[in-house]
Amino acid sequence: MAKIDEEALAEAYNRALALEKAGEIDAAVKAYEEVLAIDPDDHGGASVRIAALGRGEAPPKAPDAYVETLFDQHAEAFEDILVEQLGYAVPVMVRQRLQQLGLGPFQRLLDLGCGTGLTGGALRDMVTDMTGIDISEKMVEIAHEKDLYETLYVAEIEDFLEDNDDEAFDLVTATDVLPYLGALEALFFGAAENMVSGGIFVFSSETAGDDVLAGRPFMVGPHQRFLHAESYVRERLVATGFELLEISDINVRMQDGSPSPGHLIVAKRT
Repeated sequence: MAKIDEEALAEAYNRALALEKAGEIDAAVKAYEEVLAIDPDDHGGASVRIAALGRGEAPPKAPDAYVETLFDQHAEAFEDILVEQLGYAVPVMVRQRLQQLGLGPFQRLLDLGCGTGLTGGALRDMVTDMTGIDISEKMVEIAHEKDLYETLYVAEIEDFLEDNDDEAFDLVTATDVLPYLGALEALFFGAAENMVSGGIFVFSSETAGDDVLAGRPFMVGPHQRFLHAESYVRERLVATGFELLEISDINVRMQDGSPSPGHLIVAKRT
């Protein structure tokens, strides 16, 4: 891999951020394009920021290098930021929905994007054997210290699902994963391939009104997170071999003092 000119990269990125803040969108996009030219792997998520500014197509997903860097940087403070500051409670909601629907106990859980183990912790007493996977090595280290999971992997989710030949799972979770993915085919198809018939797939998404999405299946929102249309999620689930059991409106987190609307989806592998 060619060595990145860190100084030029920092200069271009900081200039892009300043221009974006000043509302000079065309100039900011140009600067983000410079960032991408210096760092094609896109550790800073410039492609996502360009899409968030409404320029260019939304990429099919956030770049791996960006997601890995983002979570490695925030691993130590992750739970404090997410739970205390942003009011993130999706793992508890997952537990409540499974119990209210009378689902479980489960034999084998695959926790996609397990992070520091918030979902694993919420479900530990409902599952015999838990596997967690995350792209961030630092997050997985923290999850490992909690001694929650029988197995932990550091890997990109779609690659893992494609290559994995472990025994099939009867519960797959993906909490706070969709905001980093645009197109959902690979995730849904990969989940289906790794599940037993009748297995349960639970995940959260963030969304926006039809006026914002304007007929698009997904877009990058103002906080550089992917928003998905409910119709697109439903259609992709059916196309990849799932039956939708329930879709609930939830508040995923607080962002700048406002709730982020989203969905909690429970589906069954047919």
